[in-house]
Amino acid sequence: MSADHWGIDPKICFLNHGSFGACPLPVLEVQGALRRSMEADPVRFLDGELEGRLDEVRAELGRMVGADPDDLAFVPNATTGVNTVLRSLRFEPQHEILVTDMEYNACRNVADFAVSRARVIAAPVPFPGASPEAARSAILSRVTPRTRLALLSHITSPTGVILPLESLVPELQSRGIDVLVDGAHAPGQVPVDIARLGAAYYTGNCHKWLCSPKGAAFLHVRRDRQANVRPLVISHGANSRRTDRSRFRLEFDWTGTGDPTPYLCVLASIRFMASLMPKGWADVMKRNHELAVEARRILAAALEVPEPCPESMLGSMAALPLPPDLTRAPAPAKGSDPLQERLRVEFNIEVPIFSWPFADRKLIRVSAQFYNRREQYEQLADALRRLRQN
Repeated sequence: MSADHWGIDPKICFLNHGSFGACPLPVLEVQGALRRSMEADPVRFLDGELEGRLDEVRAELGRMVGADPDDLAFVPNATTGVNTVLRSLRFEPQHEILVTDMEYNACRNVADFAVSRARVIAAPVPFPGASPEAARSAILSRVTPRTRLALLSHITSPTGVILPLESLVPELQSRGIDVLVDGAHAPGQVPVDIARLGAAYYTGNCHKWLCSPKGAAFLHVRRDRQANVRPLVISHGANSRRTDRSRFRLEFDWTGTGDPTPYLCVLASIRFMASLMPKGWADVMKRNHELAVEARRILAAALEVPEPCPESMLGSMAALPLPPDLTRAPAPAKGSDPLQERLRVEFNIEVPIFSWPFADRKLIRVSAQFYNRREQYEQLADALRRLRQN
């Protein structure tokens, strides 16, 4: 069974790959071997071999996401990538950063912090009722002459919606507005072609849908923007006398001693996931998308709610608004939503419940990864029906 490749507790109906990912056991074995090699001779591994190993992984990752490897830098997570860009740029009081109301909370906080002297403008994207045209119109309607940067999710975290970046990015950049794409959920869910997209900045996680170990992500900075982007930690690369590598490469490839094995395992995870289906990643993404669409159909029937966006806007996640009879208990300031906790404790189902866009409105979001199967969503639908009857 495909689920045997993962170490997820078989007693748990795990439908929340989107939050933190889940790394396959064969990839964790590769990480263990890398760690043993590093600790056998740390100087040889970190001083002598690491640079070449990172080059090899970046080449594979570049092929996966359609990018020149020299324009990619490894970071621990996409939130760090967003921080890196926003804290490198300079904003004046008259400047605005454009986001949507579907932006991931942590990244919205970065924007608020980075432009404390300026303004963050949030475009409300319809949901339910989302469509590519509605999303595009909502975002462009909030552009002003003061807009300096747009921070846009490739796939939104709370609603699992694919935004129409292929039309938005060129339109915004034609108006002199750089785009920072928060692609936390995109690599491995949908095909990513960074060069074709052309955004000034793109950051994505590898530990989510590429199934690398926790702490693996990347930041892509377009070549003409690299001079102004510095890592959050300034280290030896800042005054290196080497001329064989760009300043961008020298600064980002070494920011201090740490465990580089999550980055080094990206190559193994890309290849392992591709090996699961005859046509590789194309089949994996197609299979997961079809399962997410089927899961949404099952849950919409159980909840008696309409599907809130077209199937074309879904990757491997799907969110649905919960009916009022399941949203009475308010979400706590800390910890799981009461409904999420009941599903976990009473039914052994792990699935996230979000308050969005207001505290009294909630969504349920399911993920579809290779270890999931239709019966698990039917189990969730049955649990929700039972809870609605109580």
